[in-house]
Amino acid sequence: MIENNSAIYRGVRANQRRETILTVWKYCILKSLYLSLKFNTATYYMIEITETRIPEVLLLKPKVFRDDRGFFLETYREEHLQAKGIEVHFVQDNLSKSQKGTVRGLHYQIAQPQDKLIMVMQGVILDVAVDLRENSSTFGQYTAMELSGRNKHQLFIPKGFAHGFSVLSDEALVYYKCSDYYNPDGERGLYWNDPDLDIDWRVDDPVISNKDQHQPRLKEISTKDLF
Repeated sequence: MIENNSAIYRGVRANQRRETILTVWKYCILKSLYLSLKFNTATYYMIEITETRIPEVLLLKPKVFRDDRGFFLETYREEHLQAKGIEVHFVQDNLSKSQKGTVRGLHYQIAQPQDKLIMVMQGVILDVAVDLRENSSTFGQYTAMELSGRNKHQLFIPKGFAHGFSVLSDEALVYYKCSDYYNPDGERGLYWNDPDLDIDWRVDDPVISNKDQHQPRLKEISTKDLF
């Protein structure tokens, strides 16, 4: 009887070991499949993000999927910026149409400052960001990137910068997201053709609004209107 019980016990233990091994094997397989799916999904929606000459201003290059029907791309995914340590919540989207040679800017808000994400739906622009953060090592410097409906690149411009663009094509549709609402009382401007900035807008006969023609130069802006 003792020998029979011992045999039964050994059999039960052997079955338990087989079940444990099988459970571990299943876990490893499922985890491998999960990680593979996660990696492939991230790759599928991959977006290339690079720093410009001013590191806080980022150039985003979404992955574009093309076929005989046309194309598809993700224009915005929050986790892409979060991966760069940027926490932003956009609350307002804007769309502008401008003719060739138009220069809009340079604009910013000192009250309710805005992060912006700019892209071009149609046409070509030179998008410009000027650093207005007094304690920044790049204060008074600018970075400029060409955005177009063809390359579908985007420019992320954080708070603390003035923004403007020039239209290089016959016309351009510019679409951008803002992290705070437009506040006319907090709106400020910087003269687009300030010689201290020396921005090459790449237009021969610029079309400028009366408002933008009378914005102050950087050296004329008071400290309270800087970041």
